[in-house]
Amino acid sequence: MKGKRGPLKVGFIALGCPKNIVDSEKMLGEIAEAGFLITGEAEDADVIVVNTCGFIEPAKVEAIEAIKEAVEYKHNFGVKKVIVAGCLPQRLGKELFKEVDGIDAIVGLGERDEISQIIEKTFNEEQQEAYLGHFFKLVHDDTSRLLITPSHSVYLRISEGCDHKCSFCTIPAIRGKFRSKPLQNIIAEASELVNAGAVEINLIAQDTAYYGKEMKMKNGLVKLLEELEKIDGLKWIRLLYLYPVGFNEHFIETVAKSEKIVHYFDIPIQHVNNQILKAMRRPDTKEKLYKLIEDLRAAMPDSVLRTTVIVGFPGETDEQFDELIEFLKWVRFDALGAFKYYAESGTEAAQMPNQISEKIKEVRLEELMLSQQQIAFAQNKERIGKKLICLVDSIEGRGKGRGRFYGQGPEIDSICLIKKCKAKIGEFINTRVVKTQDYDLIVEQI
Repeated sequence: MKGKRGPLKVGFIALGCPKNIVDSEKMLGEIAEAGFLITGEAEDADVIVVNTCGFIEPAKVEAIEAIKEAVEYKHNFGVKKVIVAGCLPQRLGKELFKEVDGIDAIVGLGERDEISQIIEKTFNEEQQEAYLGHFFKLVHDDTSRLLITPSHSVYLRISEGCDHKCSFCTIPAIRGKFRSKPLQNIIAEASELVNAGAVEINLIAQDTAYYGKEMKMKNGLVKLLEELEKIDGLKWIRLLYLYPVGFNEHFIETVAKSEKIVHYFDIPIQHVNNQILKAMRRPDTKEKLYKLIEDLRAAMPDSVLRTTVIVGFPGETDEQFDELIEFLKWVRFDALGAFKYYAESGTEAAQMPNQISEKIKEVRLEELMLSQQQIAFAQNKERIGKKLICLVDSIEGRGKGRGRFYGQGPEIDSICLIKKCKAKIGEFINTRVVKTQDYDLIVEQI
């Protein structure tokens, strides 16, 4: 590793969802512990590692572009090797070498924790190498991460993989069956993060509501939340990716009475029409979704709701799309992510008849997002004059800060622009909403 030229310099490009961010942070921790120098300037690196996403076409395109850019650094600067890690190698295998010329090594999810050894070996060898061992039974230890998120607000992964069989999704093929991380491991990791300054922990999984079910653990998520609540210094616990089918009365009651679990529910419904849900192989129904929203709002009137939906699924009619729009207007989700359907290779839905044209998908996506924009802007205006507790995420000078109230998840949602901010990053402050700026709130510190 060391010689006349000193430690290797590693450039790292992190792509993808929060689960991928955790993988990137773990790899960066391994790289730093091995004595390599991590550089923020990719062209200054000896080796570039690109940790990729690849579960839908746009993510794959983004990853391929990032890999090609890294390869260009080999041609135009002093970069010697390019290593590609994460979901795209796991999905494409050795075919990735053909997809982009100039990759020196590909690293599957199972070899994540051996990244420093792979970097050293790749740097010293000439031939291409694929590290694609068995991952599907592995449950990673995510301690000793080098955080790339702010230290006061962090992600905590509670499981690997997914047991749902959605007809449009590649995740089970990439990450395998659902495996819950042992409860004691999660608590140890959470304690480590809080000791390092975290006041907000965002729980992530492919479906956080499914935690412990494959181990026949009754109310596994509730048990986990009760243990997390005991950690001194932890103020906010946020749940991301809660599939609707996982809600029950005990869980709702637990969140409602908690002083640490924020009343923020990220519920990916994908659609509401029963025929489309059945074709998607989703266990939900329109009737159950309506009842779930009513139950949440009855138990917690201050609930903030986020969802994701798919437009243009094979066979979706105008009437079925209108049914989705009607539901969204009834719920008035605070935040929403919408995606055009992509026919992903290897999925059941890609073989279905009545695929929808790109033009129709575009029209439906635009209509849906314009409808949601009106809802979001109206809800923001309703918050003018209200008091909110905000977590300060950054300070920009001249008394300006950026933060979030409990109803805004990190990275994915709107923010609070703080006027007359006298607090430090990672502190909670009392604010009042004075006006809005598109999706964001403008608040003053009280």
